[in-house]
Amino acid sequence: MALKSTNIKIEEELKKQSQQLFYDLGLDMTTAVNIFLRQAVKEQAIPFRIGEPVPNAETLEALAEVEEMRKSPEKHKGYIDVDEMMKELLE
Repeated sequence: MALKSTNIKIEEELKKQSQQLFYDLGLDMTTAVNIFLRQAVKEQAIPFRIGEPVPNAETLEALAEVEEMRKSPEKHKGYIDVDEMMKELLE
């Protein structure tokens, strides 16, 4: 299979961060881009969701609970000491 070079413009900081990520994963930029392109062709689509993540029911419930705690902190016990919190959780 013949290889062709392609030039793309990437923000400098994004390039640095992605190169570090790919290095940590044992890849170089070329391999990572090829993985993306192969997956896009295979799926005939961008291989990941583009847009804001949609929280599931469990996450929505947790967010509502946090909002309630924020609005009415007097109704909820707080902790300053992690050991005390863990002791109560494990009882």
